[in-house]
Amino acid sequence: MKTQEKGIMVHSSVATGKRLRRFFAHTEFYMILVIIALIAVVTTISPRFLSGENLFSIALSSSYTGIFSIGFLFVLITGGLDISFLAVATVAQYLTAMVMVAHPQAPIWFVIALPLVLGVAMGAINTLLIHYLNAPSMIITIATQSIFYGLLQFATHGEWLYNFPDWFVHFPRILVLSFVNERGVKYGLSIIVVIWLAVALVASIILRHIKVGRRLYALGGNLEASHRAGIGILRYRFFAYCACGFTAGLGGLVHSFITQTVAPNTLVGNEFTVVAAVVLGGASIFGGTGSIGGSILGVAVIALITNALTIMKVPNYWHAVCIGGVVLLSMSITALSGRLAARGEKKINVE
Repeated sequence: MKTQEKGIMVHSSVATGKRLRRFFAHTEFYMILVIIALIAVVTTISPRFLSGENLFSIALSSSYTGIFSIGFLFVLITGGLDISFLAVATVAQYLTAMVMVAHPQAPIWFVIALPLVLGVAMGAINTLLIHYLNAPSMIITIATQSIFYGLLQFATHGEWLYNFPDWFVHFPRILVLSFVNERGVKYGLSIIVVIWLAVALVASIILRHIKVGRRLYALGGNLEASHRAGIGILRYRFFAYCACGFTAGLGGLVHSFITQTVAPNTLVGNEFTVVAAVVLGGASIFGGTGSIGGSILGVAVIALITNALTIMKVPNYWHAVCIGGVVLLSMSITALSGRLAARGEKKINVE
């Protein structure tokens, strides 16, 4: 019995060691270290950076970026690139805002469902064009981005929309967890952030535990092999691009909740922030890799950097420079670690 117990304990410790080594090898581990280092450095410069009020504010302001990153990750995992997602979000949120302004008594369920349906429809258009034209997804989605955005600008003449119904104004003020600061002002965890985390949880379950998620990774890993294995390429592309459209519509709605205004030129042009967050989180632009947890951490890193630079009163044009530098450094480290791993494998094979 003692021998068996010792064997079980050894086996358990070995399994635990393997899990720890696997975790330390993941991008998420290094992202957590970066976040800790960022918080430590910036807090020494400005102690209010670590205040609960500021952290909850950062979470709220980055929630729509986090939602966009989830859908973009789905497409990236399949080996595709959807550049049109912010144009899709803009069209969906603007048409929804037009309905609210023209019909303030419109049912709440309709206002919430409309941008989601519009986003999915535009995602389906992207899928059909990519699949049947057999053209690079980046080229197709750049074209559809120009078409969607150009038509919206032509139809609206750049007009801003506001004065939304009362429920739309009050909904984002709902706090799931609330606190009161020394000035007597309430702050806390917004319902908007909870929506982002709920979408992230569902997306993580799909990618990690459901067959469709595994098929998406297979498409990105080797498209030709997936086709030979009988995987329906069009079906899973539909799923990925429509998921990106869905999150674009939802992210556009969330952006409207936060800003309480809708303008045709607010979102388009900020695609790099979302792409940077997903790539920082460990996703490959060639497909086959990436995780929801990594994307959330990538969004957190960019949000913390932006907030820190704002607190330190660094001019806005340096924000993009810093984020670009962080992404470049991350890609360099990933490339270097890949080369080192490849050299290690070669040595093992020679031996």
